[in-house]
Amino acid sequence: MGFRAVSDVDLKVRRGHIHALIGPNGAGKTTVFNLLTRFHAPTAGRILFNGDDITAAKPADIALKGVIRSFQISAVFPHMTALENVRIALMRKLGVSFRFWTSDRTLDRLNDQAMALLDSVGLAEFADVLVVELAYGRKRALEIATTLALEPELMLLDEPTQGMGVEDVDRIAQLIKRVSAGRTILMVEHNLHVVASLADRITVLARGQTLAEGDYASVSTNPLVMEAYLGTQTEGEADHAHA
Repeated sequence: MGFRAVSDVDLKVRRGHIHALIGPNGAGKTTVFNLLTRFHAPTAGRILFNGDDITAAKPADIALKGVIRSFQISAVFPHMTALENVRIALMRKLGVSFRFWTSDRTLDRLNDQAMALLDSVGLAEFADVLVVELAYGRKRALEIATTLALEPELMLLDEPTQGMGVEDVDRIAQLIKRVSAGRTILMVEHNLHVVASLADRITVLARGQTLAEGDYASVSTNPLVMEAYLGTQTEGEADHAHA
């Protein structure tokens, strides 16, 4: 019998909510993201978006429907400027997406929009800085800007605060809260302080199955969740905070 990464996960994300997907390592969180964006093909079940069955859709078609994903590792072009990165994401509106030979004149039409997006994530002053020179937290903020440039109806954020110090974590959490207005966000996140401050609803996975679901108050006091995840994670975070 083959290994099942996730099984019988019934996940409903409400429009306009920030929904957090949490659980211990190996619980199946990133696998769920891979299924939603068709990086993996499900062997059973269905995936519906706005009432449409997208279970067998191609990744590019899912993105065109407005399901846009960020990754654990920052996925921006390091040897381009912050402005150039956002302009490339905006190129889709011109129908010239991924055609890197597009003229500068065409791309210049997008400067105002790109600058507005950079300003929305606090990076306007870094517009002309090469991404390779940006601090890690600012690279993640830039990735959120490029994700927003694709006009997501559903944003999938995979570990948006991973590897950050406390100051950057707070900055990115505030940024996610700010850009969530009028949008729907599903995020995988290990930092429970971030989850507690942002999430309207939380789904807890363990061994590929749904262990609990609800708001933070109900989930955090669930004995099964405390045993599987929250207790050990809280201790780990306390250790990290005092390190």
